[in-house]
Amino acid sequence: MTKKDVLEIRHQFAPSTCSISRICGCYVDGDRKKVATLKEAFLSLPEEEAFKYFEIFKKNLSGTIGKNLVTMEFPTNQEFDGGTQEFLLKLRNSKLEDDTLIEEFYDKVIETYDYTGNYLILLIHDTYDVPGKTTDGLTMEDASDEIYEYIMCSICHVNLSKAGLSYFDAESTFHNRIRDWVVDMPDIGFLFPAFIERSTDIHNVLYYTKKPEEMHYEFVDKLLGTSFPISAETQKETFQSIVTETLGMDCDYETVKNIHENLNEMIQERKDSPEPFTLSKNSIKNLLSESGVSDDKLENFDEHFDKVTEATLASKPVSNDASNNIVKRPETKPVLYASNLVNTRSFEVKTPDVVIKVNPERTDLVETREIDGRKCIVIQISDEVLVNGIPIKNK
Repeated sequence: MTKKDVLEIRHQFAPSTCSISRICGCYVDGDRKKVATLKEAFLSLPEEEAFKYFEIFKKNLSGTIGKNLVTMEFPTNQEFDGGTQEFLLKLRNSKLEDDTLIEEFYDKVIETYDYTGNYLILLIHDTYDVPGKTTDGLTMEDASDEIYEYIMCSICHVNLSKAGLSYFDAESTFHNRIRDWVVDMPDIGFLFPAFIERSTDIHNVLYYTKKPEEMHYEFVDKLLGTSFPISAETQKETFQSIVTETLGMDCDYETVKNIHENLNEMIQERKDSPEPFTLSKNSIKNLLSESGVSDDKLENFDEHFDKVTEATLASKPVSNDASNNIVKRPETKPVLYASNLVNTRSFEVKTPDVVIKVNPERTDLVETREIDGRKCIVIQISDEVLVNGIPIKNK
C-alpha cells in the first residue's frame, strides 16, 4: 500500500465519514487469561468513546511506509482451506457476528503475541463505499467504483496510570491520585485485506508495528502466515554490507560521502511520489557507479549483492509447528526502502571515541588528511563555535 492508500482509509476514522459497523475487544492479563470481552455496534458508542477509538485506529495506520507499515503478501498455500488468509477472509465475511470465529481469533493472538503485561485486542469491521475519481484526481462522492470491506486489528498495551497528587473540587484539597488502567496506542496491528490502488487486494495484508526493530515474528508467522518482513535496521545493515563488500579496501571517506549525498538527492527528487522509493540490485549498482566506484570493483557487484542478501534472508527467524518441525517461510527478495538506508537529516562520522554529526548539506566541511604521519579527520570551523554551550574565540 502507498501513503496515499493509507491516508484514504485513515480519513474514514472521523464522525462525518465513519462507517464502522462493529467493534469487538478482548482484555488479556499478564497470565494470558481473558479478563473481559466487548462486542458492540460502533455507531452506538458514546461520542467521547468513539473519538478515543478513532485515535487508536489512526495510529494503527501511521508511520513510515516500509518501516512502521509493511505490505506483506500471503503465500499461495495460506489461501487454501485451513490457511491463515482463508481464516482472516472468513472472519471478515462474518462481519464479526460469528462468536466462535472471534474467540478463535483471540486465542490465536494470545498464543502468538509475545508480551508479559496486560493488553487489549481490538477488532473492527468496516465497509467503505469507495468514491470514484475523475481523470484529474477529483473525488466524485456520488459515484462509487466499488465496496472495500475490511477488518482491522489493533493490539494495545494496558498500563496503570502514574501515581501522584490530584485536586478534589468538593474538598478543595489535594489527595493521592486514584490509579487506573489506561489503554495505550497500538503496539502492533494489521489491516486486511490490503487497500491497493483504491481497490481490495485479498492477497496482501498491511502490517503495523510501533517499534520497527520489534517485528513480532511469531505473530506474523502463525497468525498472518506471510513471509517475514525485514526490519528497517536490517535493511540498513544489508545495504551497508553490500557497499562494504563491493568496495573492499577502496571504501574511503570520499566515496561513502558521495553515496550518502547521491542517495539523499534521489530521495529528495521522489519525495512527492505516492509510491515508496525502493532500491533494486541495478539501482544500487548505478548509485555506486555515480558515486565514483570504479568499474573494476563493480565487475563482481552481482556476486557481492547476492551473497549479502542471501545471508540476510538466511538470518530471518524460523518457527516451530505443533510437531516441533522447523517451518521456514518462502524465500523472497529483500525489499530495501531508501528511507531506511540513510539518515537524510544527518551525516555521521564515528570512531570508537568520537562521534561527529554534520548537516548533510555541509559535508564539505569534513575531510580526511594525514598530518605529521597520522590519519586525521579535519573539520573546517567558522567564528561561531560552542563548547558545552560556551562560545569560544578562535586564535
